[in-house]
Amino acid sequence: MYAFGLCIDQNYLTPGLAAITGLADSLAPAARRNAAVRVLTLDLHPAQALLLADLAKRAGFGSFDLRHCPPLRASRMAGASYITVTTYLRFEFTPGFVRRPYLIYVDADVLVRGDLTEPLGTLGPGELGAVRDEFNPAVGQCPALPGAADRWPHLRGRHYYNAGMLWTHTRHMPRIRRGVERALIRGRRHILHNDQDALNLWLLHSGRVRPVAGGFNRFEVGRFLERGNWVRRVVTRPLRPDPAAALVHFVGPEKPWQASCPVTDDVAEYGAHLARTMRQVRRLGAVGTEPAGAR
Repeated sequence: MYAFGLCIDQNYLTPGLAAITGLADSLAPAARRNAAVRVLTLDLHPAQALLLADLAKRAGFGSFDLRHCPPLRASRMAGASYITVTTYLRFEFTPGFVRRPYLIYVDADVLVRGDLTEPLGTLGPGELGAVRDEFNPAVGQCPALPGAADRWPHLRGRHYYNAGMLWTHTRHMPRIRRGVERALIRGRRHILHNDQDALNLWLLHSGRVRPVAGGFNRFEVGRFLERGNWVRRVVTRPLRPDPAAALVHFVGPEKPWQASCPVTDDVAEYGAHLARTMRQVRRLGAVGTEPAGAR
């Protein structure tokens, strides 16, 4: 019935492997067999694609497919200190590639703790499910979409959504792609957070968004508190690990698979999960997948 979609490049191969095993752990065996994994990439080699396929099969998924494709021609990397143009591939999933009625898009820099399929049941016709961004909660009240609230005053205060988790009817993906492409062309001066800003421009003007509960895309904030207190001025919820969160998202430049990352409780939990994943990878006979600077 549904497929999990990931965009993985050379820099995110190892966390992509961990995301696949996390998704598998979140489902009962029968649900896993009926679920699919779809991966889009710019630069993975055949051996790396085979590793992803073998791991997905070992984890119990009933279907896996990987495709190389380019991003939107209108793609713009306004901020690229730790993000590559691979981020735009989230809009390149097509019905013919997914071959399932629903797509659940998942960023690779996450720790999956629970069932991510629940929001599919809330989607109305033509809607895209997304979680409000914890660091950029509202248009005109955060750095995202600079100038948009001045150009369109009626958008000020409207919710801004994170693109790291998305739920949609697969047949609507071409419409989303067209909307994002138009936003990139017509609203280019408002793009700061790359594809996420473009997606939000389309959502704001189309109204085709279904808000999803925060626990399905909970930011890990402990790493930022290690560096300063600015998060306390932005995030309104209690700044502690959320054991009820179905997914923890490691946004920002410091990632939990890097040795330089501050070791918070969530980072330690991710490290234990990554170690289990790499043991599975080694049993598959794969070597050389650990990224530079890994723990």
